[in-house]
Amino acid sequence: MDESIDSSPPAGQTGLPTSENVPIGSSSPPPTAAAASAARRGQSAALSAVNSRIRRRNRLITSCLECRRRKLKCDKQQPCANCVKFARECVFLGSSLDPAAQLRLAEIKEKMGTLERTLEEDVARKGSGSALQAAAGRTLPAFEAADSGDELNAPEDEKDLEPTPMAVMDAAYYEDADDDLMDLGVQFGKMRITERIGGYVRPKFTEEVNELPCLQLKRALDFIPEEENPSGIEPSSSGDFLGPGHDYIAPASSFYFVAEPKRATLRHYLPSKVAADRLLKQYWLAVHPIAHTMHKPSFERQYASFWNQVSTGVEPPFSFQAVILAALLSAAISMPENEVLLEFGVAKQELVENFREGTETALARANFLRTTKLETLQAFVMYLIPLCRSEVSRAHSALTGTAIRLAECMGLHRDGSYYGLTPVEVHIRRLIWYHLCWLDIRTCEASGPRPQIRREDFDTEFPLNVDDDDLEASNPPTKDADRFTDMTLTRVRFECNEMHRMIWVERPRVYRKKTTLTSLLRKVQTFLAYGEKKFIPLIDESIPVQFMTLNVFRVLTRRMHIMVLHTFSSNPTRIIPERLRQIILGSGLGQLEHAITVETEPILKKWAWFAGALQQYHTALLLLGELYAYPDKPDSREERIWRCLEYVFELPREMTTIEKSRAIMAGIRERTEFYQSFRKMRAPRELEERFKNLRHNKGYSQSDAGSTSSSGQSPATAQRREVRKETMQLAPDLMSFNGVANGEALFAPPLGMNTRDGSDTSSSVMNPQGPSPNIAGDDMMLDIDWVSSACATLDTEFPLTA
Repeated sequence: MDESIDSSPPAGQTGLPTSENVPIGSSSPPPTAAAASAARRGQSAALSAVNSRIRRRNRLITSCLECRRRKLKCDKQQPCANCVKFARECVFLGSSLDPAAQLRLAEIKEKMGTLERTLEEDVARKGSGSALQAAAGRTLPAFEAADSGDELNAPEDEKDLEPTPMAVMDAAYYEDADDDLMDLGVQFGKMRITERIGGYVRPKFTEEVNELPCLQLKRALDFIPEEENPSGIEPSSSGDFLGPGHDYIAPASSFYFVAEPKRATLRHYLPSKVAADRLLKQYWLAVHPIAHTMHKPSFERQYASFWNQVSTGVEPPFSFQAVILAALLSAAISMPENEVLLEFGVAKQELVENFREGTETALARANFLRTTKLETLQAFVMYLIPLCRSEVSRAHSALTGTAIRLAECMGLHRDGSYYGLTPVEVHIRRLIWYHLCWLDIRTCEASGPRPQIRREDFDTEFPLNVDDDDLEASNPPTKDADRFTDMTLTRVRFECNEMHRMIWVERPRVYRKKTTLTSLLRKVQTFLAYGEKKFIPLIDESIPVQFMTLNVFRVLTRRMHIMVLHTFSSNPTRIIPERLRQIILGSGLGQLEHAITVETEPILKKWAWFAGALQQYHTALLLLGELYAYPDKPDSREERIWRCLEYVFELPREMTTIEKSRAIMAGIRERTEFYQSFRKMRAPRELEERFKNLRHNKGYSQSDAGSTSSSGQSPATAQRREVRKETMQLAPDLMSFNGVANGEALFAPPLGMNTRDGSDTSSSVMNPQGPSPNIAGDDMMLDIDWVSSACATLDTEFPLTA
């Protein structure tokens, strides 16, 4: 081994006068008891000083650096035998170092020692981890599951996939946009579409729909000029689809900017105790299970005290006034209109407006913008929940951002156990925080911008899945109950929402090729398996609230697949693989069916008021696009899909599927075109260029479709022959129609082609810069099933005449 000089004193020779190093027969007198005691104290202090610093041996290194690094015996030759044998560069340290070099070497050794000690401490803490890391691990299994080592080794059918270029993350507007117009988008059936769809902005949405061949063919067949409305929707009826629906509740501007509330006393808004008790009963029945924001036992004690104060003429605290009025607001919203009129003798809208103004007034008087009271923030969140459901404007998004900032200023992003709070206080803080997490995702999907809360920035744990009464027991629970509780339905929503947040973060990584679709779908499957194992065994479908929980779980989990895949289904350069298309069909159909069950099942009627907060029916567009894009691929689920589409778009069953498709697409085109003419949204320069290229290369001319024949045939016959001819030429360039919002999906270019023998050409990359070779070739046309099917349909509906 290396020859070295150790400057450390030998063992037992620390330089201190011990019995071992005093010479025998020394003439020194024996030490007294006091002197011996002082010597021992000195020795202890010296040993402590020696052990407190990191000891490093300052020895002479004679081996070459390569042998030293590889821990080989060096023969000290120049070069040494090992370096000669393995053809390595043999380098020795100099025989001596100057004082400055020695000082630098000593500093480096000290730093190495410090790093080693820090590493040891980190390893010792690894079992518990930091607060944020521990919370992330406890939150969802998909979060703590790291990507597999082969995450970048995508399957072959996935490698060429790219997200649609028609969707962008941010929006910009021209200065002459109409701000007086409601920013709620357009209503079509039970679906509402804004310019931000699934969190992505579609600035060329109307133009995309305009290029759909079915609309162009309808114009040609019906002899309708391009500038007219094939759906029959006139601008005079724009209020029917541009105006807010019955679920829309707008916050007042005075909530922020008026110095004093319009009404100064609680009595202007508070109903009688009998009416308040009836509304509170409705709250516990219809609101509390699905939007759990309060600890019921402690609230009921405060509620009794509240009415005692009101009866004696003492004004209750403004913060609790806001909580009471927010609860009454939610209860009024959850009641059907006929019940409100029957029980209270007023219209539902009037009752809702009263409690909305009352809640805003109480919050303003409680100084909610600078509050440090948890109760005030609780009331603010309770006020936002019923507002942010079916129809969400930017005003709701701005209020949600304010609430999140207030919560972070009050430390709600840190778990209440960190501050040593009581179980009830910890529970309420967790409820408020995770409702804000849900509001964050809901508002960013509907109106933008990106989610404000990031998972790595908070360590607040999920509220325990326990009954409210359990938290005041002598031994409060510290883990979830293994039964269905008061919290189960809300807890399902919270956990699914955090999975949606993870997908929001992971999707850009897929686009940047930092991970793969398969890897992200694997995380979704991990969560689904976890949810099925954790929640489904707790559910008894014969009990209404538990049946509602099952449907909410199905809607929110089926939506995850759509969130991951919808931008790839709209890919203009690469057809989505069949395995992924089947996931879209299965999950999309399941989501729609369970969503319809929530709205139509009589035993779930009391919770149907919250249906708009779960999804917006935009997946119906995605399924319609799949039926339109692949008519040569019959699917056993097609009848079920059309039943869902009829419900969502409120279509009569006697219409044919072709008529339904045209009605839906034309209706969407007319509504979005009218809306965007007022919103005046800017498109990125790159997107303008891409869309011009796609439109230029479509190969279909509207003027050609309207031309007449000079062969002596009647104009109608010539027109139909031209349409049939254009259909044959257009076939390979038809654009697919895929739709989503709220993480669901939306549309665009072109179709894959399937041959009669079942082979799929979707594995080849389509050329977006021009038509594929032999597009109009007769041989190729004979191999396309859907062309003959389309022509057969045209012959049936519009037979050629001599």
